[in-house]
Amino acid sequence: MDAETAQQTSRPSDGDVPGALARIAGAVVHDGGACRCDPGEIRVLADREDGTVVRHGGLVAKAHAPGVADGPHAARLALAAHPDLGGILLPPVPGPRRERVAGRPVTVWPYGPPVDPEDPDAAPWEEAARLLALLHRAPPPPGPAGPLPAMRAPEKAALAVGRMLRTAGHHPAAATVLAAWHTVTATDPTAVPARETVPARDPVPARESAPGTGATRAYLCHGDFHLGQLVRDFRGAWRLIDVDDAGLGDPAWDLARPAAWFAAGLLPAEVWTRFLGAYEAAGGPACGADPWARLDLPARALTVQTAALALAKSTGEGRELDEVEGVMIDTCARIARTRTAPSSAASP
Repeated sequence: MDAETAQQTSRPSDGDVPGALARIAGAVVHDGGACRCDPGEIRVLADREDGTVVRHGGLVAKAHAPGVADGPHAARLALAAHPDLGGILLPPVPGPRRERVAGRPVTVWPYGPPVDPEDPDAAPWEEAARLLALLHRAPPPPGPAGPLPAMRAPEKAALAVGRMLRTAGHHPAAATVLAAWHTVTATDPTAVPARETVPARDPVPARESAPGTGATRAYLCHGDFHLGQLVRDFRGAWRLIDVDDAGLGDPAWDLARPAAWFAAGLLPAEVWTRFLGAYEAAGGPACGADPWARLDLPARALTVQTAALALAKSTGEGRELDEVEGVMIDTCARIARTRTAPSSAASP
């Protein structure tokens, strides 16, 4: 359940995916009774190709991505519902859900207030770091739905590059992004994504495989951490949401987006220091004595992913890159220029 675009305020329409989700959530909220929710409590929170989320009162319903594999999806939902992770992940509403909307599986979750994008000074960086550390330290619990798949962060980076090549390969900056990507894949050119998690709609080009990091063991990972993946539960405590990319892997990838933004100059050094310090104080295993020895490759990959998506989206929308997107392209240029020995790790 992704709250990254929770500031959207459009009301769902009858007859479409958001409208169907509003009805599903409403049926659970009201248990068949009449709806007396305030109009502002029935809203589309996100509507993207990888998921549509609609709020109805105190619950939200999510239609997951088309083509999601049933086995990994069930294992990830079981992970979110596991009591051992109840203080870390927001659990779904109990009970089997067999509804499908436009062929997409549907889940129902408690609604929680997200991080306020208009108040960056109040962003809960330390609490986010603590939750990630607790997740990474938790033993992978046995689940009734079978073993957990690999977390999808490396694969998502490869998918973003593939999308850029298909939709914006002619863009003048595409070669810069691709050059930075090659400093990532050169580190581990044989790593490929798990095929069961690759949506049929967006295959990874054979030459743009997902990179690995050489981690010695697999930890529980979120797979797509950013501040939009935090909401408050009914007690007011922060919880991680959206387990669509969760699984086993190298926890350094969960720190990669803040690390990439810090390296690009978009996240202040003081905030990065607070975040990393809180993670280490909570016993997070991702860093070690030299954090950038582990973070360098994932941070480069997330820089490329962000830049590749920026090119794909801006080209599709027929617009120029905005300031932040331009910064990420410039950072790709710096990566391509300075990482002449990709196996080396260096802080920015």
